[in-house]
Amino acid sequence: MTRAAEPGAARAFRAVDPTTGEALEPAFAVTTPGELRELGRRARAAFRRYARLPGHERAAFLRAVADGLDAAADELVARATRETALPEARLRGEVSRTSGQLRMFAGLIEDDAWLGARVDPGDPARQPAPKPDVRAVRRPLGPVAVFGASNFPFAFSVAGGDTAAALAAGCPVIAKAHPGHPGTSRLVADVVLAAAERTGMPAGVFALALDDGHAVGAALVQLPEVKAVAFTGSRAGGEALMRLAAARPEPVPVYAEMGSVNPVFVLPEAARRRGDAIAEDLHASFTLGVGQFCTNPGVVLLPTGAAGDALAARLAELTRAGQAGTMLNARVCELYQQGRERLRAAGAELLAEGAASAGPTAGTPTLWQAPLDAAMARPELLTEVFGPSTLLLRYARAEQLLAFADALEGQLTATLQAEAEELPAQAELVEALADRAGRLIVNQFPTGVEVGPAMVHGGPWPATSDGRGTSVGTLAIDRFTRWVAYQNFPRELLPPALRG
Repeated sequence: MTRAAEPGAARAFRAVDPTTGEALEPAFAVTTPGELRELGRRARAAFRRYARLPGHERAAFLRAVADGLDAAADELVARATRETALPEARLRGEVSRTSGQLRMFAGLIEDDAWLGARVDPGDPARQPAPKPDVRAVRRPLGPVAVFGASNFPFAFSVAGGDTAAALAAGCPVIAKAHPGHPGTSRLVADVVLAAAERTGMPAGVFALALDDGHAVGAALVQLPEVKAVAFTGSRAGGEALMRLAAARPEPVPVYAEMGSVNPVFVLPEAARRRGDAIAEDLHASFTLGVGQFCTNPGVVLLPTGAAGDALAARLAELTRAGQAGTMLNARVCELYQQGRERLRAAGAELLAEGAASAGPTAGTPTLWQAPLDAAMARPELLTEVFGPSTLLLRYARAEQLLAFADALEGQLTATLQAEAEELPAQAELVEALADRAGRLIVNQFPTGVEVGPAMVHGGPWPATSDGRGTSVGTLAIDRFTRWVAYQNFPRELLPPALRG
């Protein structure tokens, strides 16, 4: 970011075009501490009314946001292209995904089934003591702070999945725009605010906070009105927010998705029969979007021997033929270079590198190799490199795979490339991977996260801060609710879902 330094003016900043390094107009004012406190007060006031609205009214709001995003797609994509260097086709697909998520949650909350109401009728005649009538239902937590992600300016940002889930649950949202795409974030926020006004939602149900650094985000997490935090980004960023939330007088949950290396296990027969196809699909997956996906396959377990060598050679050939791509911003590019140097310093062998570029934020595809035993001894080889890089770990014996799985940190995904006759012998490996990852995949690749009712985009620590949740799919709504039991209540005071 570049900062405006005009004497006497509120501090402001501009986005930077990552392709050219040009500072973009307009400038955006950093949200002041007083403004942020007011957003918190407004969100808390809105919660009292918004949480009690019938599901169909909140659903109408979500659909209005979705319609607004679709109508504004040309303007949104044009701005996001300048701020992120992501291609137009990718961004148009992401706008559609974002509006689709909103409509998915709208459909979920049309009736009260998602609230999971439980009714345990009383029995006054029970001996030796009467049995009370107890009914339980989900209740929204309160205002939620949502942090926008750098690599998804729509689907994981201002009106993305976390915002959709929180609003669907009945929680107002204060969104913290990512400093890499403030213009895109402002345009999306305007769509949300217009939809809120058009559907009669309470003032304060949604707000946007802007900053070119970390101060506003830190203050947002500490607002007493905020009752939960949703974050997609780096492990360092997620851990910082967790510490702040835990140190509050009233600690609140932080649902942080912090990435992983998403291991791919290639079994020997699959390497022998489909080596070229696996290499081509793997190359497409780890270089997709210049590798800037939290589901990027960053580690591939490949058998030693002729079949594994042939697959590695084909993957190296594809990597050398690849071109450097413009990364999201200078900081992401800098961290990518640091990640490559970390692999080199840990003893990884550089097998192939794509064509370099003179661009200020160019990320060059790279393919690395190391023995599997080396990775077990040097955990830094298994640290995420956010960019178009993957590491081949060569194994000689099948039992090494299970030992590796048992030693893994938590992951978003784990993938098996295997022939049908190889899979029955992998039951123990699958169980070990289920302990380590939120999504298991067979004969596909982890990039591309389907949005639906059964998807889990989460995983054990440190892939996420809380492996019991997901940030994609309708199960994501659970993170922003808590259970409340009502004992011996008259019907007219019960929540509508418990009056049956």
